[in-house]
Amino acid sequence: MPSPDPAQAISVSELTAMIKGTLEMNFSSVWVSGEVTDIARPRSGHIYLTLKDGQSQIRGIIWRSVAERLPFDLDDGQAVICFGSIDVYAARGSYQLVIRKAEPQGIGALQLAFRQMQQRLADEGLFAPERKRPLPNFPKRVGFVTSPTGAAVRDFLEVALRRWPGIEVIVIPAKVQGAGAARSICEGIIAANAFTPSLDVLVVGRGGGSLEDLWCFNEELVVRALAASTVPTVSAVGHEIDVTLSDLAADARALTPTAAAEMVVPDIAQLHRMLDQYADRMLRPIRSQMELYRERLRSLERRPVFTQPFDRLQQLARRLDELDLRSRRAIEANLRRFHDRLQRASATLAALSPLATLSRGYSATYRAADQGLLRSIRDVQTGEELVTQLGDGRVRSTVSAIEATGVGNGTVADEGAAS
Repeated sequence: MPSPDPAQAISVSELTAMIKGTLEMNFSSVWVSGEVTDIARPRSGHIYLTLKDGQSQIRGIIWRSVAERLPFDLDDGQAVICFGSIDVYAARGSYQLVIRKAEPQGIGALQLAFRQMQQRLADEGLFAPERKRPLPNFPKRVGFVTSPTGAAVRDFLEVALRRWPGIEVIVIPAKVQGAGAARSICEGIIAANAFTPSLDVLVVGRGGGSLEDLWCFNEELVVRALAASTVPTVSAVGHEIDVTLSDLAADARALTPTAAAEMVVPDIAQLHRMLDQYADRMLRPIRSQMELYRERLRSLERRPVFTQPFDRLQQLARRLDELDLRSRRAIEANLRRFHDRLQRASATLAALSPLATLSRGYSATYRAADQGLLRSIRDVQTGEELVTQLGDGRVRSTVSAIEATGVGNGTVADEGAAS
């Protein structure tokens, strides 16, 4: 403890150092609640502010590295809870709170509860992607668990009926804010699953609001009811920036109730356009093929066989006449050639024929029995019938005698005469 003796006085720097050490040692981590005021944001990226309550205030600083990670913007008049340490600025002899974390006052507890429940249910597998079921492409009956008097149901019905006029939408009334809202929503989900005939898809949601307004969709009762639904579910809670545990548990998440209607209900106009596109894609190759065949047909029509069919017949007739004439000429030429050859052969044969010799006064004799030609008297016997071939006919006779003239061997013998 400092001495009361004036002779032992310490310097301002020493006193400030003692105060700095004491404060920083005893207030190295502290939660402070208060109202934000006098916010300053220089180009350095640091945030300078003042925390105050009804009686006191303290200067605060948030270094740039921490300011960049703040999930929300600080504004004058905002009630916050800040975590940090006390720091003494020796040059001025003032102290300040170096803020390392900040949360809007009144929301920190809900945020913690949200994170804890999210982790616990995720560990159970309620948010696993493999649990997600596909939504039907063409639902006939759609259920919507929501407040029947809110703007969300009007927007949903307007979009759904415009996209598909024949769709059946069943609004299941439920309280979507305040005490008892979670149980009311859970009962609506259970009632929707008991419908006969069953619903094709179930939407659960409401319009936007604060974290407290939407908190019923973070209740474990509602999350488990969505996960247990036998009907495919769509969570349509709040605006685009709001994410609830119901969004994670449902089979699909829509950013708004209007977006849910666009997600669940098919657009009949778009379907017609798609069908027209499919029809065009199917008919395009058929039209192309038909045009190809049509062009081929036109090409065939332009051919002479179709434009002047008798010309071809006339050409063939002329060709046939030409072939007939040529064949006749060839036959006649061949006949003349063969006739000449025959005449020459006849002349040759006539020159070599014995008949020519006979016509000059000679004759040929042969046996009538075997047509054997007589070349010697030894070839015939007495009593045989002979045939003598003359130039102008034949003479038949019988051998009555055979006489040898001696011309061939120098002997003459008279054996008889032919009669």
